Amino acid sequence: ITGDDTDGNVARLCGKAARPLRGDISDALGAWTKELAVAAVCVYPSRVAVAAAAAKKAGNKYGVAAVATGFPSGQYPLSTRLEEIKLAVASGATEIDVVINRTLALLNKWQELYDEVRTMREACGSAHLKVILGVGELGSLTTVHRASLVSMMAGADFIKTSTGKESVNATLPIGLVMCRAIRNYYERTGYKVGFKPAGGIRTAKDSLSWLVLIKEELGNEWLNRDLFRIGASSLLTDIERQLFHYVTGRYAAAHELPM
Repeated sequence: ITGDDTDGNVARLCGKAARPLRGDISDALGAWTKELAVAAVCVYPSRVAVAAAAAKKAGNKYGVAAVATGFPSGQYPLSTRLEEIKLAVASGATEIDVVINRTLALLNKWQELYDEVRTMREACGSAHLKVILGVGELGSLTTVHRASLVSMMAGADFIKTSTGKESVNATLPIGLVMCRAIRNYYERTGYKVGFKPAGGIRTAKDSLSWLVLIKEELGNEWLNRDLFRIGASSLLTDIERQLFHYVTGRYAAAHELPM
């Protein structure tokens, strides 16, 4: 998700999403790896049509997510943010990643924040709604917890830490607070909401800490693509790099495992 995205870049990314591992690595690991795919490809609304066409060609092995509602700041009129959601869904997005207006959270305008997210939920229709909190700009863990609860009450299918554009993104203390909010919400309502840390998770070793967090705080039921995801294309590259080392006994150079 950068300003220099092109249709060609998105198509190539979708190819990687459908087949995350290089052919020879996949062959060495076994036939089961042929079915591996990422959970979703995330693009700007203007690139949704290209991503949706590629996903269809790949047999819809992964979802197409669109960042919307004035990503990454959320500082746009609600009317234009809702229109962005509708256009993305019409273009083929199966998931919508919205960003909350952090100003409302910082000023404790929780009812207004709830109303905005609820309206976004309705605009998504059948598409899944992931709500990005932008935790690095919320000021305190208390505000992160409250924003998590409000987003879930308003209809979020996932709550997500960050846009990846803030100075502070996914950290384990923030993840712990959000996971406990999810657990509290589940205990009160019986409804499971997914969790997605994003930003700053770049290595396979980093991901292990997050897997442990989910297992310990939410349980094995959350350890699947429907309730837990990690947002980081660079992480996929490192996982492939580690598997390359497992198969060959050496680490691949950067150009050997292109994204």
